[in-house]
Amino acid sequence: MKLFKSVFLFVAVTVLFSSCRVKLEPVEILTFKQQLEKVFPNAEISKMEAKDHFTSAYHIVLEQPLDHNNKEAGTFQHHIYLSHVDEEMPTVFITEGYSATPRTYELSKIFKGNQVQIEYRFYGKSRPNPIPWEYLKNDQAIEDYHYINTRLRRLYSGKFISTGISKGGETVLIYKSKYPWDVEVAVPYVAPLINGQEDLKTEEHINTVGTKECRDKITQFQRLVLSNRAEVLNEIETYAIDKNMKFTEVSTEEALEYAVLEFPFSFWQWGGNCGSIPGETATPQVLFSYINSIVGISFYNDKTYFDLLPSYYQHMTELGYYGFDTTPVKDLLKVVHKPTNLRFAPKNTDLTFNPNYIKEVRDFVENKGNKILYVYGEYDTWGACAPNPKPHVDALKMVLKGAPHSTRIKNFSKEDQQRMYNKLQSWLGYSVTIHPLEK
Repeated sequence: MKLFKSVFLFVAVTVLFSSCRVKLEPVEILTFKQQLEKVFPNAEISKMEAKDHFTSAYHIVLEQPLDHNNKEAGTFQHHIYLSHVDEEMPTVFITEGYSATPRTYELSKIFKGNQVQIEYRFYGKSRPNPIPWEYLKNDQAIEDYHYINTRLRRLYSGKFISTGISKGGETVLIYKSKYPWDVEVAVPYVAPLINGQEDLKTEEHINTVGTKECRDKITQFQRLVLSNRAEVLNEIETYAIDKNMKFTEVSTEEALEYAVLEFPFSFWQWGGNCGSIPGETATPQVLFSYINSIVGISFYNDKTYFDLLPSYYQHMTELGYYGFDTTPVKDLLKVVHKPTNLRFAPKNTDLTFNPNYIKEVRDFVENKGNKILYVYGEYDTWGACAPNPKPHVDALKMVLKGAPHSTRIKNFSKEDQQRMYNKLQSWLGYSVTIHPLEK
């Protein structure tokens, strides 16, 4: 009787549990592209060729608000290039200063992680036509980055490292000052923080960098070019025809004088070789060829003038820029008597300069900007405008002796590279693997 009751109970319980069994839905396995589409539901996402250590790559086009404070203002198409390895790996978050061309950044090679490369609003493919200048503000761009960062954090669980070069590096610092916790570490390369529309620090740098002998050769060269004005202009016009360049916004004569005034800045910025500066016996062809190699006469042709309008707008309203010293060649100038970079800014728009914007950024990064690795070249003219973190700030500023604007971590000695790797490791923790660069 007891055995019968036990069997009956077992059968009853089995039937009961069988009848109450929950029906499980099949688990949905999403591809990485489908995960991206969930993160950016209204974006246009297309696959690209994956290069280097990446396993997949995507071109993302977002509809970003023109004004993050007023969504009724409309949108613009914002272009992003994402290269993927693994959701748990570090993500290098690149704030471009201008247009974006997909490539693998130095930091991405160091961390072997993911990379997201973001074009700056209103540059390159992300440029609306016409440009609504009132929305080309740094704070609006920073909101672009914050939105993208916030969405990607739903996908990536690893550490985020922001980086950028020159104006892009400056953007890294602005972003850090506005959203200090969006990234774990920031690595700006050759990033200036400029005081005023024409920062005198660049002029002081040009007048003291290198040797006096080299600076005298620069002045002599400037004068030689303008003393051979007619012949050098002929070289410019021949070159323009050959390269199919037009000079209607800036005439060739004005372009020549601005190139001469620009020459000292560019010479030190790009690491010119004093021994290669042409002397008094140089032909007009050699004079033009050299100034063209340092400054680039194409800088003043119609296409570049158009492409750089957003840059000059930003520099003249919020970022600041540099001026020109006419002293060495004042008696030889015929067209440009009061040179200014305002000449290259958009017309018929408000160019009122905000002197406090960059000052506030500088104040933050110098006094509170922890976990920032700065990379500079000693001779780079923009280095004169670099911030200097206070001793109590947990930051590292590395300046490579005698080096130009193209300075990268790979250019430093192995000992200095290791110092940077150690600092990055201490900030990111040992869950992140650092892969030393190979020369």
